Amino acid sequence: MPRVWEVPVHDSTRVRDARVAAEQAAALAELDGRRTATAALVATELATNLLKHAGGGRVLIDVVPPPVLSAGADPAPVVQIAAVDHGPGIADVSAALGDGFSTADSLGAGLGTCLRVADDFTLHSVPGRGTVALARVGAAAARPRGREAGGAAGVRAGGVNVPFGGAEYSGDAWAWVRAGDRVTLMLADGLGHGPEASRASAAAVAALREAAHVPPAEALRRLHGALTGTRGAAVAVAQVDLRAGRLRFAGIGNVGARLCEDGTWRALVSRPGIVGAHRPTTLREEETAWTADRVLILHSDGLPSRWSPSPEACRPEADPAVTAAVTVRDASSSARPVRDDTAVAVLTPTPPERS
Repeated sequence: MPRVWEVPVHDSTRVRDARVAAEQAAALAELDGRRTATAALVATELATNLLKHAGGGRVLIDVVPPPVLSAGADPAPVVQIAAVDHGPGIADVSAALGDGFSTADSLGAGLGTCLRVADDFTLHSVPGRGTVALARVGAAAARPRGREAGGAAGVRAGGVNVPFGGAEYSGDAWAWVRAGDRVTLMLADGLGHGPEASRASAAAVAALREAAHVPPAEALRRLHGALTGTRGAAVAVAQVDLRAGRLRFAGIGNVGARLCEDGTWRALVSRPGIVGAHRPTTLREEETAWTADRVLILHSDGLPSRWSPSPEACRPEADPAVTAAVTVRDASSSARPVRDDTAVAVLTPTPPERS
């Protein structure tokens, strides 16, 4: 089942909780002692930074697929650590990433440390709206880039998963797989929440690995069989054919899908039903071009029913997991908490190589 950690950080006692959660996630990802220590350090620094500069926030820790899938490789999972706040924001992000920068009479080494030791580290901040700092720590510091990862024709994916009420397990799950030139992103929302919902979404993730080579409608048919006997789930499947430059989509249930084309968002339509219980007799796939300016967001119904992406979310150059975390942050607050498990997964083109 998809174990996730949400650590509210509003006093110094929770900094230790964030560190322990990172160590537990590292054990789940089977990281060695050195990389486990790195994950714990990053979580400690980000939690401390929340207290010093934002007046608190939350740390989200998960074991996720890597942001890039190389053809023919069996990807090792990574520990993802995201610090999310509604604080004052950072006016100069570049300066904040340098050691010695501080707005709180401290050493100012926290974000610079994270940048140095994590495999990936991204800081997104808007004055007056808050900050998202996101790090990944895997088994090795090296990670595929540029043409090794598929070049300009490739894709990246990332997501965040927030369990309802601070539970250990989320009823939502996202995953992505690659088979040759086909890359498939899936988000599953197990019916209800709690352990049984989590088992349903975990079954969908396991079944997707065996359906990486088939189109979305056929993948949903296979997932339906795999989820029989569980509570069932709403599931959306999006697949990019890297060679043809085409996106195909199919969904069952209330997992939302939004595609940004030429700076404008539009919804991709799912059919009513529950995978594992009530599958539609026929399932139509939507197909459209996948180009360098596209961004796809899949989300569970933990987001407000009238939520729609902001123009700012249509940034294909942004880290997809950061876009997902910003989406969750901006759709909720302490005064307007989410009422269910909430997962957001984002698919973007791989940025072209820098010369």
